Amino acid sequence: MLHGAMTALITPFANDAVDVAKLKANVEEQLAVGMDGLVPVGTTGESPTLSHDEHRRVIETVVQTVAGRAKVVAGTGSNATSEAVELTRFAQQVGADAALIVNPYYNKPTQEGLYRHFMAIAEAAEIPIVLYNIPGRCGVALTTDTIVRLAEHENIVAVKEATGSLDQSSDIVASCDLTVLSGDDSLTLPIMSVGGKGVISVISNLLPARVKALTDAALAGDFEQARTLHLQLFPLCRAMLSMATNPIPIKTAMKLAGKDTGDLRLPMCPMDETLEAKLETLLRKHSVI
Repeated sequence: MLHGAMTALITPFANDAVDVAKLKANVEEQLAVGMDGLVPVGTTGESPTLSHDEHRRVIETVVQTVAGRAKVVAGTGSNATSEAVELTRFAQQVGADAALIVNPYYNKPTQEGLYRHFMAIAEAAEIPIVLYNIPGRCGVALTTDTIVRLAEHENIVAVKEATGSLDQSSDIVASCDLTVLSGDDSLTLPIMSVGGKGVISVISNLLPARVKALTDAALAGDFEQARTLHLQLFPLCRAMLSMATNPIPIKTAMKLAGKDTGDLRLPMCPMDETLEAKLETLLRKHSVI
């Protein structure tokens, strides 16, 4: 059910509150180019700094604005299983198509703890679950063996692979029938070349049509065209995840491109002037601004 280009939406702020009007406008811009899915309140959406009420408001706003025109995969993970269950049930209630569940962060559970965490969520809510494997943020990674165990549950349908390991993606594709989605823009084409079905993208907040074209080409088997698009996007993709912590670069890039999404929330803070100037130069070089 999940494939193609899906955007990990930024959360716009105005005066330290969620800017609902800007959020709706961002969603409409994504839909206008035919994005396959939208993913509110993930890492890029600054989910750790949203209150529970804000978290719910963003999910509900995106679902209502999309109105069935694309898939909505709501970020509902937590390092407390009970909170993840509550948020996932809420996403189901308001009409999200699936839930993105990040590995529990900070408390670093064992593989058995990870298995029980995801199984508890899958049992508690009747909504498709996307595992979100991002050890760089969480301090712990799902192993392929644990992913294969979880794949036996009918509600667990996909995994967002943000380990940076093409070997891990290949291993999952070879070992079970979960849909594998890239969690790193720079690895979208490599992961799709070994059987992945798309990406949950950061750069598509800024360049949705280009990311959509890349995944469409790869899904159609036109890897020559997909490679051309990949190489065009690659420097920008790397910059979004290397110049500063996500979502600092993507929000800065959107501001430079005239799509200001407001402030970052502490402890995220703006780029220094030198880095911002380097980012502006890169965006000009690649005809983004």
